[in-house]
Amino acid sequence: MKKAFLCSHYKSESWRLRIVKIIFRMTPVLLLLFSSGLYAASPRINYLLSCSGCHRVDGASSPPNVPTLRGELGRMLSVPQMREYIVRVPGASQAPLSDSDLADVMNWILEEFNADTLPEGFRPLTADEVTRVRGNILADPLQYRIEFWGPYTD
Repeated sequence: MKKAFLCSHYKSESWRLRIVKIIFRMTPVLLLLFSSGLYAASPRINYLLSCSGCHRVDGASSPPNVPTLRGELGRMLSVPQMREYIVRVPGASQAPLSDSDLADVMNWILEEFNADTLPEGFRPLTADEVTRVRGNILADPLQYRIEFWGPYTD
């Protein structure tokens, strides 16, 4: 009786070992899959992960410390400098997203929270645009906003 138990025990151990070996061999493939564009998060998910902590899930915040992302951003895009501004503010420019993903998130914000206020002929932001301006982080975003757009109003 004891011999049968030992044999079945060893068989199950070798089965477990085979599973571990398969998982171990698949690790590089899994890492590649999860780190590549094959497993890219949607702009909405990236917004939730990278922006909603301060700007809340619905984009409503408490200006001037945390600007709202609802309505006003669409109107801002009628001023060329403000198109850069929305990418150059520290929260956006330093987000842990690729330039392409940041462009997608910004376009999602504009279309989701600002569709009614976007200027006529609105062109979505491109990854190339983000790449060009993102590195030039605004040292004083509030001053830049006041200069090109105006102060916050209640």
